[in-house]
Parts: sequence; structure tokens; C-alpha cells
Amino acid sequence: MHRRLGRYLGRPRSTIRYRKTIGLGVVAFVGLASVAACSNGGSSSSSAGAASGGHVTITVACAPTSSEQPQYKEWNEDVAIFEKANPNITIDSIYATQCIVPATQTAQFAAGTEPNVYGVYFGSLDTALVAGQAADITSYIKAGDVPAWSDIVPSAKAAVTAGSTVYGIPYFNYTQGLVYNRKLFSEAGLNPNDPPTTWAQVETDATAITKLGNGIWGYGDYSADNNGGWHFASEIDANGGTITNSAGTVASFNDTAGEQVLDALHTLRYVDKAMSPTQALGWGTLQKQFAAGKLGMYIAAPDDIYGVIVPQDGGNINDIGMGPLPSVSGTPAGTLSGGNFYAFAKRDTPAQIEAGLKWINFEDLTLGTGQFNLARNKADGLPVGFYEPQLFQGSMQTQYQALLDKYTTINESYYKAYIDTPETPDGQPVDDQALYKEMDPMMLAVLTDPNINISKLLATTATNVNTVLNDANGG
Repeated sequence: MHRRLGRYLGRPRSTIRYRKTIGLGVVAFVGLASVAACSNGGSSSSSAGAASGGHVTITVACAPTSSEQPQYKEWNEDVAIFEKANPNITIDSIYATQCIVPATQTAQFAAGTEPNVYGVYFGSLDTALVAGQAADITSYIKAGDVPAWSDIVPSAKAAVTAGSTVYGIPYFNYTQGLVYNRKLFSEAGLNPNDPPTTWAQVETDATAITKLGNGIWGYGDYSADNNGGWHFASEIDANGGTITNSAGTVASFNDTAGEQVLDALHTLRYVDKAMSPTQALGWGTLQKQFAAGKLGMYIAAPDDIYGVIVPQDGGNINDIGMGPLPSVSGTPAGTLSGGNFYAFAKRDTPAQIEAGLKWINFEDLTLGTGQFNLARNKADGLPVGFYEPQLFQGSMQTQYQALLDKYTTINESYYKAYIDTPETPDGQPVDDQALYKEMDPMMLAVLTDPNINISKLLATTATNVNTVLNDANGG
């Protein structure tokens, strides 16, 4: 899943230069307004104008680890710059390879030990609210403590809002496509400028790549740590289906669209023999295989390339391309969209919230600093030029585009098929991590059981998901 991205940025989709849709659709968070009322009604002591009156220390999650260079170096540089400019604030960084681990976060919520400033997936606001561990920051927004708030796209702001109450600050959003190895395509006699768009074409190309041998597999997918369910959600979106109905109350993937996706994966694994027999793979495994030249294709967002495959796993940026998500028709009906935001612990003092907002403004929402210091990204050897995050609109988006144009280092033609395919962004389902957890076993079964009954598997998984949805909706 998406962890803290550090300072490696991508090119946002522009209505001038690209035909992809800028706005990221986010599904409505059913029932959150009522949950929010129970979570935090706000208090007079948390007004935006509260002064710290002295020194304040805040724990901030999602800092890259020392093994993640140069992001670790850049984060610590930013902390030093920020603390020098704000001598009354100390940033106590929480270093983690994966920013958001649902099981760990659930345990922290139960104990009330989450960091002062912590990361949350777009689809998981309800989890924080039900736990009663998200502070109401609406008054700070109204007071102008987040200058870029009006420049953030509405869909990202919707992901951090329940009713009229704001609980977080978005710092990253994404959509997905097919990441493929151009070098392996060429070696297999395939056209690296023509990535597959249908599942049938994926099968053909994956089979050709697998025939290269030497431990190379044509296609890969996840089936553990909630990542299998996450990918299934993206794959069914592209195939014209959905995980739940529009109200977020009933599972809707036990249909033709869902069956087609699972059948394609099962065929790749057992008929084409184009997927590795080693399964139960979680986040980070496919990136390593891809970077090592042992994997031809898998679905991901661009941050896998500029944030992991190249800087962390040593992949060659010139070997990588992207196309649209595969579907049966070849024209994806949609693409899973999502992102991350920072929330504030319910126990935070007004001074800690103010300090956290100052840090987020500097690190994540100011062009030319923090994650938007593209000059530094380029100097540090990070790929620059991918079209994400897509956080901004209006004049700030125009300024961001100009900054990206100035520092772009990638060959944009390698991503043309992805950029030029119109995909409708579909938001994360409500209580997304709980649903993905229930769908992991389904993905694992499809990739490990040659005789699996896909129809029965879908029905069983839909029943399990309905139980989660019923509980989430107060049934």
C-alpha cells in the first residue's frame, strides 16, 4: 500500500498537455457525519488562534528510514530547516518503511498511542473516527492556518471531511495503471511502445516474457497484507465493476466483472504459467522483482516507479513504461483512485495541532520546499516528471506545472499509453482496509489453487464483505 512518499514527485495531469482527468473521484463516506459527531465535537480550547506559549514537540509519522536514500537525507534536511525557522517546535520523526500499517494503526487507536500527526488512507477516515482518535481541525482551516487549502482539489478535501467537519490534510493522491518492463518486452520480441490493454493481450505478452526463462515471470499480483484486495478493487474498477454499491452498504463484485478478473488471473497462473508459483506476496515484493528484471508487468501507481523501484530497489528508469489498467474490453471503465492524508491525534493540544499544520504546510503544501523541492530531487538523482500527486487546482496547479516542466528528467513518451487513456477515477470503498482484508484470501486462492471454483469463491467472499459492511453501517 502507499506509504509516505518523501520528496519524490510526479507530473500532475494537465488539461493542457494531457487528456487524462485531473479530478480524483472519492466515494462518499457513508454514515461518517453521524460518527463524526461522536468522535470529536471540537472544544473552545482547540481554537485556531490558541498560542503555544512556549516550546512544543510533535511526533510525526511517515518519515522514510535510513535505508531509503536519498529520501531519508531529504527528510532530515527539511526537519533541520523547519526547526531553524521555528525554534519553538521540535519534530520527533517516526521512521517507517511503510507509513500506514492497518493492524498497527488499529492497535494504536485502541491504546490512544498514535503519533501526534499520523497518516491515514483516503478510504480509512471512518476507522479513525469510530476509534475516536481524530481531532477536529475545522476551526484551524477556517482561520487560514492552511494557506493552500483553497488550492487543493475538492475530491482530496472530501476524503478528509465528514459532514462539514475537517479531520485531516491531504498530501498525496494517485490513480493506477499497468507498469511494464520495456527491456523485457523488447527481449521477448514485443513492441515496448505498445503495452497490452486487454487481459487477453496481457496473457499473450506475459507468456512471451516468461519464455525468456532465467527466473523471469510475465505478470505479478498481490494476495497478502490487504494488498490483494486492494488490487482486485482496482482491477474490477477497470473492468466496469465495483466493490460495493454506491451507498457502500452491500458487496457488488460477485458478478461478471469480478469473475472475469479472477478468471484472467487464474488463467495467467495455471494455463499460461506466466506467474510465479511463489504467492502470498505483499507490498514491496513486486517492486523488487521488477527492479531486478525478473517481472514483466504488474499494476501500480506511478509512485512505485519514482519512489521505490528506481531509488530504493535500483531499477533503471529507462527500462520502465506504463499503460492503462487491463480490462476485458481494452478500454478501462475506471481506475482505483486514492491517497493519503495527515490526521491529528484527539489528545493533541492546540499548540501541537498548530505546530503540525505548520510542518505540513512547509513539507507537503508549499511549492519549492519539502516534497515539492524538485530542484533537490533532480540533484539527488530522483526521477522527476511523473504526473502525481494531483493535489492542486487553479493558479497553484499552473505554477506546479511550470516547476515540473523546468525539472523533468523522465522520457514522457514511455508513459504515453497511460496518459492518453481516459479513465474515470473511482474512490476507495468505505472502510477500505477491512474490505481488502476479506478479499486477500480470495486472491490467494485464485493464485494457489488450480481447481478453484471461482463462482463459489466470489459468493463466499461477498458474504464475508457484507458482514463487514453490515457492522460498519451499524447493522
